[in-house]
Amino acid sequence: MRLILTAILALLTLSPALAAQDLLQPARLYIGLERPIPVILSMRGRSEIPEKGFTLLLLDREGQVVESAEGLQPGPIDLAELLPGIGDLEETARIQVIADGMAIGTPLVIQPLLTPPLVRSVQDVRPDGESRYTRVIGFGDELLDPEDAGDRQDLADQLADPDWDPGEPLTKTGFRLYNDRDVVMHTDHGDIRITLAPEHAPNTAWNFRQLVDGGFYEDTIFHRVVHFDRNGHRFVIQSGDPSGSGNGSAGYNLPMEPSDLPHDLGVISMARANHPDSAGSQFFICLSREGTARLDGQYIAFGWATDGGEAIARIADLEIEDVQSGRPVTPPRIMSVELVPSKPQQPGTRRQNSRISSWWEQPREENPGRRSR
Repeated sequence: MRLILTAILALLTLSPALAAQDLLQPARLYIGLERPIPVILSMRGRSEIPEKGFTLLLLDREGQVVESAEGLQPGPIDLAELLPGIGDLEETARIQVIADGMAIGTPLVIQPLLTPPLVRSVQDVRPDGESRYTRVIGFGDELLDPEDAGDRQDLADQLADPDWDPGEPLTKTGFRLYNDRDVVMHTDHGDIRITLAPEHAPNTAWNFRQLVDGGFYEDTIFHRVVHFDRNGHRFVIQSGDPSGSGNGSAGYNLPMEPSDLPHDLGVISMARANHPDSAGSQFFICLSREGTARLDGQYIAFGWATDGGEAIARIADLEIEDVQSGRPVTPPRIMSVELVPSKPQQPGTRRQNSRISSWWEQPREENPGRRSR
């Protein structure tokens, strides 16, 4: 009863703009294993209950239905009882409300809290033949590329080392539950809407969301713009440092996660120093698959742009003052950043389908110089 009352109070205290689409409101952020998961199913935005009641769908990372509960009425419900498959989750999933066959309202994100695997890395040399760097080869005892003979040998050597650290045993302690949110960056070159992907990097996505919610990125700049990589492919735009120097952070380091989200056009990922666990607040947005494919597994990709291709392109094409650092002559500014309700997830549809998929081009006038009579 106490948890149900907590959920009701939380529902009442949400800002109207965010709460308007949150049909499911959890009682608390964290829930332990084998315990009730109380939420409030509300009527927000609807005047009538569907003839057959509401339906809840438990959706996996690909948008496929894992489990469902039908004929539900507004009020307090226990997700653990209605959707027992939640207890078996090993990856972040979502719960979507369905009314009259249509997905409505913001999804509820359910993240299993799991012991993270240790990062496995080796010292390698960059293509210039001189610069050394730390290259991630895998996590725990699994390789990013099991077909790479060199990486297989490196991992075997590490396993045979007397100082090998196997890491903590994989343990699930409970779940994090929250209403899904997108991020909108209001820049002086236009708005960029980011969809977060906790199914690929749950703790990184959560960290970014908390920084946004706390106002960390307000009035910051894109301090680094790399038009092209050494092969002539579009590369990245980078921000997330309130000092504007490119050396600032949120005051802590974020453990690296094994994200399998490809670094493609519009994908957002965490910048870091040489050590894999050195990300914090700085992020970059990818400008092409060709330029950033080599970053897969080496950096934590945690979302993608669904809107704002024009703003990204305009920022990416700015004149550069210092080529080595990538600093623009006039650094573009992020004036404010806000969380907005995520769109309903349509069952059977991959969320990545919403990513911007082509480079924005300046519209050209047809028959320039010709005037209509």
